[in-house]
Amino acid sequence: MKLHDLRHFYASGLIAAGCDVVTVQRALGHAKATTTLDTYSHLWPTAEDKTRAAAAGLLEEALTISADSLRTEDKNSAESHA
Repeated sequence: MKLHDLRHFYASGLIAAGCDVVTVQRALGHAKATTTLDTYSHLWPTAEDKTRAAAAGLLEEALTISADSLRTEDKNSAESHA
């Protein structure tokens, strides 16, 4: 493993954590954001990636709310029969 490999690891970790181009540029010491983008642009999520993630989050939230309401209904039903 070379130092340059650690640099790529660091950059990809920052991008995966949601850091923007300028933040990664500064962290790596690139003079221009275009240098950062030329090397790492493929690692930033696309609009399609963000859309899929948003849809998945909405579905998860809807299912959680639905499951919670079912548990509440079951609990209330059990208490009314007691």
